[in-house]
Amino acid sequence: MPRRLLAIALILLTVSSVSLAQTLQRLKNQPPDGAGTGFLLTDGTAMFQGNAGSDWWKLTPDNTGSYLNGTWSRLASLPAGYVPDAFASAVLADGRVVIVGGEYNNGAFVLTNQGAIYDPKANTWTSLTPPSFWPFIGDSPSVVLPNGKFLVGNKLVKQTAVLDPATLTWTKVSSAGKSDFNAEEGWTLMPDGTILTEDVKNAPNAEKYIPAMHKWVTAGSTIVDLHSPSPFGCLNYGGQQCYQPPGEIGPAILRPDGTVFATGSTPKNQNTAHTAIYTPGPTPTDPGTWTVGPDFPTGDEAGDSFAALLPNGNVLVEGVTGRLYEFDGTNLNKGPSGFGSLFVLPTGEVIVGGTDLYTSTGTFSTAWAPTITTFPATVTRGSTFKISGTQFNGLSQAASFGDEFETSTNYPLVRITNKATGHVFYAKTHDHSTMAVATGSKIVSTNFDVPTGMETGASSLEVVANGIPSQPVSITVN
Repeated sequence: MPRRLLAIALILLTVSSVSLAQTLQRLKNQPPDGAGTGFLLTDGTAMFQGNAGSDWWKLTPDNTGSYLNGTWSRLASLPAGYVPDAFASAVLADGRVVIVGGEYNNGAFVLTNQGAIYDPKANTWTSLTPPSFWPFIGDSPSVVLPNGKFLVGNKLVKQTAVLDPATLTWTKVSSAGKSDFNAEEGWTLMPDGTILTEDVKNAPNAEKYIPAMHKWVTAGSTIVDLHSPSPFGCLNYGGQQCYQPPGEIGPAILRPDGTVFATGSTPKNQNTAHTAIYTPGPTPTDPGTWTVGPDFPTGDEAGDSFAALLPNGNVLVEGVTGRLYEFDGTNLNKGPSGFGSLFVLPTGEVIVGGTDLYTSTGTFSTAWAPTITTFPATVTRGSTFKISGTQFNGLSQAASFGDEFETSTNYPLVRITNKATGHVFYAKTHDHSTMAVATGSKIVSTNFDVPTGMETGASSLEVVANGIPSQPVSITVN
């Protein structure tokens, strides 16, 4: 859905957001130019695309760690001529943000192949050279692989390509075994490193990509149809070329129990949108099994919408009406209304559209939390240190959209709290040893930069992944 429609819907839903403040609270300071898609940066701030399209803004929590009372500041604008809407995106393992393609550029349907990378440290966007073998990208599925490389699917065909963040070069990747074009699909990273997708062009088929084998294999049938037909016919792009949209589908989220909750839009000749639950098999090539999940209330669906994993293990799903729902493993429970991109903050709250904070009841299991095994007892402001432990990337990507607008948060944050003042600081993390999810007892690591302006003295340090903190350790900041 184009960002301009999200903004209109958000305005219409403002009253209901305010009236349900017990679970959805308005930020004290609202984004200066509205908020489109957003990302959680590895320094604990959140960045959002403004309604103008080329402008970006940063939300910084206050010194108590509160995002509710956070403040906004302007970031660098995109390179001239690149004003994308509906793009592939990710926060990379080195802490930079990459966006690729766009269904629209400067308001025109063009399936652009432009891209850019944002460096938070330098506050600069740099144009990204597109794959020489792809004249169009548009709104394509993407995922950061466990090895840190950025995999993108060409929506118009079955092809895939991978970006090496170190060299910023693209390489073709085999799409052997792919059932259908990548158009409108969402990709879910699984604990075994495979990528699950529910087909749109070939619904209700599901399949998964095995990076180690460079091929797609079947993941069975979702049983219920999760896709809706497109209301459009031929959409012209690139002159006389014609794109026939296959329809839409909802987001899919990997849960802590290892299952995937996949949501849908309303199928043809039906008036109810469905959901399905995937249980993976014991090996990557095993298709796994699907069961039918709860339906959406009549008149609502999740086609081309957002979802996020809550710290309590429930999935927060945004209906196209703006109604928020929580899937608790069995039921799809109605919540308040809110609109816009969703991702979980290090406080465990979910930011909704850059304007509101959603808070759920319940808490996480201690088994889901990161653990710290090796850390520096003393750190110095302005210096970089390494920290190691388990489950630094969480148990899930924790965020999903129908296809584009990927806002995953499966990377570690380092939070330092001064014991004397209680003030909270985030140390920018980068160069994580892995981007895999649910890594179990495997020792992983990241590097963190101690802020130059933070307070010195006795402090506590936590590693946070998907809103779930580790047990704190004591350090001294010099």
